[in-house]
Amino acid sequence: MVRIRLKRMGTNHKPFYRIVIADQRRARNGKFIETIGTYDPTYSPARIEVDEDRAKYWIGVGAQASDVVRILLTKKGLY
Repeated sequence: MVRIRLKRMGTNHKPFYRIVIADQRRARNGKFIETIGTYDPTYSPARIEVDEDRAKYWIGVGAQASDVVRILLTKKGLY
């Protein structure tokens, strides 16, 4: 099954995440299909950037969002 989830980037104590499309059997930071956005929680308020067209496409073809990504997409009005 294809999932929309976060891939951790950045350094120790300064996390930065990419919102990616990946097979659920892959490791968290393993191979992915496509990057559709970024999430930076270090800013106040947190910065969320999402390619809305690609997010809608992947949701439309049945990709399941992880719990955190579902919350982020809801804030952007996409889920």
